[in-house]
Amino acid sequence: MRELAELLQTGQVSSTELVIACLEQIKQTDGVINAFLTVDEQGALEQAAQSDARRARGEALSPWDGIPVAIKDNISTRGLRTTCASRILRNYHPVYDATVVERLKQAGLPILGKTNLDEFAMGSSTEYSAFGVTKNPHDPARVAGGSSGGSAAAVAAGQVPWALGTDTGGSIRQPSSFCGVVGLKPTYGRVSRYGVVALAPSLDQVGPLAKTVEEAAALFSLIAGEDPRDATSAGAPAFQVPRWNAAVVQGLRVGVPEEFFSSGLNAEVEAAVRRSLRTLEEQGAVLKPISLATNDYAIDTYLTLVTAEASSCLARFDGVRYGERVAAPDANTMFAKTRGAGFGAEVKRRIMLGTYVLSASHYEAYYEQAQRVRTLIKLEIARAFEQVDVIITPTTPSTAFRIGEKRNPLEMYLSDLYTATANLSGICALSLPCGYDSQGLPIGLQIMGDHYQEELVFQVGRVVEASVERGPKVEV
Repeated sequence: MRELAELLQTGQVSSTELVIACLEQIKQTDGVINAFLTVDEQGALEQAAQSDARRARGEALSPWDGIPVAIKDNISTRGLRTTCASRILRNYHPVYDATVVERLKQAGLPILGKTNLDEFAMGSSTEYSAFGVTKNPHDPARVAGGSSGGSAAAVAAGQVPWALGTDTGGSIRQPSSFCGVVGLKPTYGRVSRYGVVALAPSLDQVGPLAKTVEEAAALFSLIAGEDPRDATSAGAPAFQVPRWNAAVVQGLRVGVPEEFFSSGLNAEVEAAVRRSLRTLEEQGAVLKPISLATNDYAIDTYLTLVTAEASSCLARFDGVRYGERVAAPDANTMFAKTRGAGFGAEVKRRIMLGTYVLSASHYEAYYEQAQRVRTLIKLEIARAFEQVDVIITPTTPSTAFRIGEKRNPLEMYLSDLYTATANLSGICALSLPCGYDSQGLPIGLQIMGDHYQEELVFQVGRVVEASVERGPKVEV
């Protein structure tokens, strides 16, 4: 991204040329990949022309003014269709921008369009989109991951330099791992959720996806910061792209949790992650075995809380104020028919599960108990960071699986086995490629940092990135 910024600064390339190149790549590849739900060709070209005019006057809004970006389709964009990949919102056009979109526009980034996702961000493969599956650019027979599969695939396929996604239990990091790109789940509250369609408000965070660690850090710098319109905004200072320093790993205490390297982990994934750990050790890091025993309960805790919150959040989609409406003789019938026709099977499943755990007869046994276990997970993570500076694990137990392979919902939920803990505890976590398996599929490594330690996580990630050989070129 630094190279693109320099080319724009020196006038060797224009924003209009960049946008046209991205649009051409989308036209050539998206028939196979299905990464985009909406492409705003006219709007992106208009924004690019405005960027070129600003640079001609010497008034660039930021170093990245003119570099196009894509937005996950559960983030509000004023006047630009926002569907959440659901039939119930197929023609919804918001009247306002999410804060993160405002900030990207203030930095001068043209918005190419909106990317595909699992419906209402409920899924780990983008197979649950009402508008078709997003396919992995490395192998179109395989999933791109989810729920931010469209954003990850768009970056991996070269359709856009970078993109925004959301992460509730791994929805940025898991598709980043599957598609071989870099993705960050920020500290909870560090990025505004205002204008983001909520799945689980106590877990959701917006984050960047990009080809490299440096590019992800640059995009994160544009969206991080306090927002008075978001009640969960933590008031943390804005993030600045760090001065890169490989010496940061000398004496760095790296926690290696044994529970993340147990049965169920693909052998090639484990080998690649351990290879990166040895590289860090050779450069001066100290590897410390640690235990995160509560991770065994993370998926159950996460699913209980996420379904409960989703059930509550989705009550607003009733066909009355916006979205699809099925005509009916009375209000109750209209609600039932609209929600029955508008929501897909996975969304309905989670609404029913969430309603069940929130019911008066089961509230204490499920929801309250899950909150207690979440507290234990937070306490164990806090104790771990008293001993280590970062925690490194695989991002996912395997590389990308085949489309249609995981028919059992529980098998799909286990895709978040290594990522949900970061959301439950609110810490930051970065996924980046650390190698490729024997089929040429990317393998992801996860670096977890304590609250507000994004700079350290990026620094360590860049050191890991420098030691990884580039994989086969993506050809869609």
